[in-house]
Amino acid sequence: MLTVAGLSKSFGGRELFDDVSFTIQSGERIAITGPNGAGKSTLMKIILGREEPDAGEVTFIRGTRLGYLPQEGEAVANETVLEIAVPHEHEHDGQFVAKAKQLLASLGFKQMDFDRPARELSGGWVMRAHLARLLTDEPDLLLLDEPTNHLDLETLLWFQDYLKSYPGAILLISHDREFLNELCTHIAELRAAQIMRYTGNYDSYLTQRAAMEENLVATAKAQQRKIDQLQVFVDRFRAKNTMAAQAQSKLKQIDRLKEEMVELPESAGPTMSIRFPQPPRSGQRVITLEKVKFGYPVAATPSAHDTSGAAPLPHSGDGASPQLKLIYENLNFEAERGQRTVLVGPNGAGKSTLLKLLAEVLQPSAGERKLGHNVKHGYFAQHRAQMLNPRHTVWQEASDTPQRVTEQFIRNLLGSFLFRGDDIYKPVSVLSGGEKSRLALVKLLLDPPNLLLMDEPTTHLDLASVDALIEALLQFEGTLIFISHDVHFIRALSNHVVRVEAGQLRHFPGGYQYYLDKTGQAARAALTSSSSDGGSAPSRGPADQSASSTIDRKEQRRIEAEERQARSRKRKELQRQVTELEKEIAQLETQQQELAAELEKPETYANGKAMQINRDLMDVHDRLPEVTAAWESVSLELAALDD
Repeated sequence: MLTVAGLSKSFGGRELFDDVSFTIQSGERIAITGPNGAGKSTLMKIILGREEPDAGEVTFIRGTRLGYLPQEGEAVANETVLEIAVPHEHEHDGQFVAKAKQLLASLGFKQMDFDRPARELSGGWVMRAHLARLLTDEPDLLLLDEPTNHLDLETLLWFQDYLKSYPGAILLISHDREFLNELCTHIAELRAAQIMRYTGNYDSYLTQRAAMEENLVATAKAQQRKIDQLQVFVDRFRAKNTMAAQAQSKLKQIDRLKEEMVELPESAGPTMSIRFPQPPRSGQRVITLEKVKFGYPVAATPSAHDTSGAAPLPHSGDGASPQLKLIYENLNFEAERGQRTVLVGPNGAGKSTLLKLLAEVLQPSAGERKLGHNVKHGYFAQHRAQMLNPRHTVWQEASDTPQRVTEQFIRNLLGSFLFRGDDIYKPVSVLSGGEKSRLALVKLLLDPPNLLLMDEPTTHLDLASVDALIEALLQFEGTLIFISHDVHFIRALSNHVVRVEAGQLRHFPGGYQYYLDKTGQAARAALTSSSSDGGSAPSRGPADQSASSTIDRKEQRRIEAEERQARSRKRKELQRQVTELEKEIAQLETQQQELAAELEKPETYANGKAMQINRDLMDVHDRLPEVTAAWESVSLELAALDD
C-alpha cells in the first residue's frame, strides 16, 4: 500500500531521520513512537506530501485513498458541524449522511448540534467533526496524529473499539499507552534518526527493545574485550623488532573492530527514581460537598463542546429558574485522606464541573463545600499556561518554589520531565503546549498541596512524561481527585472510581478494573432480567407439568453429557497446544542464551560469524514474544474451561 524508501530530513541543522525505509501493508495498524521532537509529525506530513524530504521518496499503490487527522484543528469558515462531517460531493447521498450523523452521535454530539456553526465550538470539538468525516469516508490509509487528545474516556473507548474493525490500514502517533496496546499490530520507533520496526503492541515493543538493547550491550562488551586484548599485545610487543609486524597487524585489527563497534541507543523514558517533597498530613475527612445545587445560565450552558462553564445565576430560593440549566441538585460528595479518585462518565455529565466545585473555581447556588483539617488544595486545569510566568526561563520558573530543595534535585526533576541540557534555559514564552504542561507539573510536584485536583493531566504529554508523572503520583501521600481519558494512567493510580451521570454520583470503592467488573456484572444482570421478562408460557395442568418435567430432565441430562464430552475434547486439545508452545518457548530461550553466549566470545568476531549470529538472535527475539503471547492466550482459555 505504501513504501517509504531512503527518506532523509534535517531541520534547523538537526537531522530528524537519515535513510529511513519501511512499508505499510493493508490492514496493518502501525504507531510511530519516539521522544518529543524526534520528527514523528514531520514524517507523517512528508508521507502526505505536505512537506518535502531532503532525500528519498514515498510511493503508493495506484488508487490508494488517504485520510489525515492533524494534531491541531484546522481553521473553519462558516460550516456547520454536519457540513464538516459530510463533504459537498456526498451531501445528497442519504446513506453517507446517515452514517455521518451516527458517527457524530457516537463522538458525543447531540442532534441539535448538527446544524450549529463549527466556529462556535472549541478546537477539540471541531477535531471530532473532522474525525467523523474521516471515519464516514473510510480511506484506505488513515493517518492520525494524537487522535485521543480531545476525547473523553467513554468516547475514547468507543473510538478504540471502532478502529479495531476499521477496514483500512492505520498509521498513527499517540501517547496513550493503553490505546496503543489495544489497537496496534506494529510499532515503528523513531530514534537517533533511524526507524526500527517491531511486531506487536506497545508492551510487546518494550519487551523486544529491552532484549535488543541487552544484546547490543553484550555485543559491545565482547567487542571492547577483544580490543583490550589486542591492545595489550600491541603495547607489549610494539617496541620489539621481531614482533613489530605482528603488532602493526594487531593495530589494524583494532581499527577495524572500532569501525564495527555497535552503537548503543540512548536510553528512553525516565531512568531515575526521585523522592518528591511530601505535603503536610491532612485530617481523615479531606473535602465534603453537602446538598450542593449548581446550574449554568441557559445562554451560557456548557454544551458537550465546552465544559469550562460560566458563572451560575444567583440562587432564587424557589427551585430551578426557567433560565437555569441545572447540573447538580442536592449533590453530596466526600473524599478521605489517601484516596486516589478518578471521575468517569459520559461526555457532558458534569465531571469537570464537579472538579471545579471542589476547587472553588465555581460557586454553588446552594449547599456547602467544607475542607477538612489542615487541607490545602491545588487545581491543575486543562489550560496550564496561566500557571506560568512567560518572562521566566524554565529554570527560573522551576526554582521559584517555597520548598527547600537543592539545585541538583530541581535539575533531576526537570530531567525526568524531559528538560535536559540547555532546555532549562529556554524562555517559557517559546515552549510548546506539551512543554508547558510538563513544566506546570514540575512546579506542582515541587510544592504539592495535600489535595490534588487534576483535569486531564496527561494531555500533550509523551509516554515518557506520563510514566514520570505516574511515578511521582504513586509517591504522593496526599489525596488525589482527577479526570483522565488515559486508561493506563487511570489503572496505575486510581483506588476509587466515581461515575458521574445525569447529576448523580455512584461510588466504586476499588480501582478501574473493579469498576469495569461491577458495571459489566450489572449490565449482564439487566440483560438477563429483561430477557426473562419477555413473556410467559401458557399454564399447564399438574399431569402435563409432571410428564413434561420428566422429559425435560432426560433431555437436560443428555445435553449435559454432550457438553461434558465437548469440554473434555476441548481441554485435551488446549493442553496439547500448551505443551507444544511450552516446548517451543524453552527451545527459543535456550537458543537465545546460546547465541548471546556466542556473541560474548572474542573468536566470534575473528571468524566473521558475528553478523549472522546477530541476525539469528533478532529472529529469536521476534519469535519469542509471539509464542509467549500464544501460550498466554491458550493457557487463559484452558484456565477458563476449568473454572
